[in-house]
Amino acid sequence: MKKVNIIDVAQLAGVSVSTVSLVLRQKGKISDATIDKVNAAIKQLGYVHNTAAANLRSSTSNLIGLIIRDFNDSFCVNVMASVVHYLEKQGYMVFLGHPQDDTHQLQQCLTSFTQQGVAGVIYLDANHRLASIPALIAECVLPTVIIAESTVSSHRDVIGRDNRQAGNQATRYLLDRGHRNIAYLGGTASNLMREERLLGYRNALAQYDLPFREEWAPVCKNDTEAAARLTRQLLENNSKITAMLCHSPSAIIGCLTGIQQVGRTVGKDVFLTQQVSLIGFEDMMHINLTSPRFTYVSASSEEAGRQAATLIVNKIKTPTLPSQKIIISGELVLRESA
Repeated sequence: MKKVNIIDVAQLAGVSVSTVSLVLRQKGKISDATIDKVNAAIKQLGYVHNTAAANLRSSTSNLIGLIIRDFNDSFCVNVMASVVHYLEKQGYMVFLGHPQDDTHQLQQCLTSFTQQGVAGVIYLDANHRLASIPALIAECVLPTVIIAESTVSSHRDVIGRDNRQAGNQATRYLLDRGHRNIAYLGGTASNLMREERLLGYRNALAQYDLPFREEWAPVCKNDTEAAARLTRQLLENNSKITAMLCHSPSAIIGCLTGIQQVGRTVGKDVFLTQQVSLIGFEDMMHINLTSPRFTYVSASSEEAGRQAATLIVNKIKTPTLPSQKIIISGELVLRESA
C-alpha cells in the first residue's frame, strides 16, 4: 500500500501543498473553510504528519525540555502534568529530565536536550533550602522558564507560589471565625516555604494584636510520627490551642493522629473546646479522603503549569521579550476541618 503524503492530502482537499503545510503548522491566514477541507482530507486518507522531519526542514522544534528535581514532591508532579497538558494543546511535546541534585547529571540532561533539538527548557525547582538556582540553569543558552515553590533570585523568567499570602490567608480565616490561639506545625528550620508562610501567619496575628509564640510554631521533619508527637505535646502543654496550620501532607496526617491521642477531635466549631480546626497548604488527592475533609490553601499547580507553558512558548517565538516574574496566589478551599 502506497504511503500517504502531503501531496495526496493537497490533491484531495483541492488546495496547494503549501496551504496544507500552513494548516499543519497552524501558520498563516487560512480560512476556516479551507482548514476544514484539509482536516477532512487528512482524516479520510489517514495521513500522519511527521513533525520531527518538518522541524528539521524548517530548523524549528516542537520539543520542550522539562527538568523535574523531585518526583516525591506533589506540587512538582501536579505542575508537570499541567505543563504537559497545556504544551500539547499548543502542538508541543515534552522531553523529560530528572537529574535530582547531581550537577553532572544536570549537565548531561541539558546536553541531551541540545542533541534532541529542544526549543526551550522549563526547570521545575523543588529546593526549599536555597533561594538560588543551579548555575547551569542560570546560564542556559535556550529560552528558560523556572517554576519555584519558594522565592528564587534569578534573571530568568520565574513562576512562583505566594507562600506568604497563603499563610496570611489561612490565619486570617481562622481569626475571623473566632480563633485566637493558633499554632503552626511542620517544616524544617531551613525551609524557605516555612519561613514565607510564617511571615504571613505572623502578620495576620499582628493585625489582631496577637503575639507570635515561638513555641507554637515548632519545626518538624517531614515525618507523620514526628508530627503526631509534636501535636500531642503542643495540645497537652497548651490546652487553649483551638486551631493549627499544617505545613505539609505529613503534618496533616500526623496532626490527625496527635489530636486523637489527646482525646480531642477535628472540627470547625471554635466554641467546642474539644475541637481543633486544621488547615493545610496542599491540594493533594488523599487530603480529600480524610474524614472530615480538609480545608486547605490550594497550591494552584494547574495555573502554574499553564502560565509556564504559555511563557515558554512566547519566549521561543519572541526571544527578545523581557524576563517576567509571575507570583501565583492560592485559593482557600473550605471543607469540614476548619
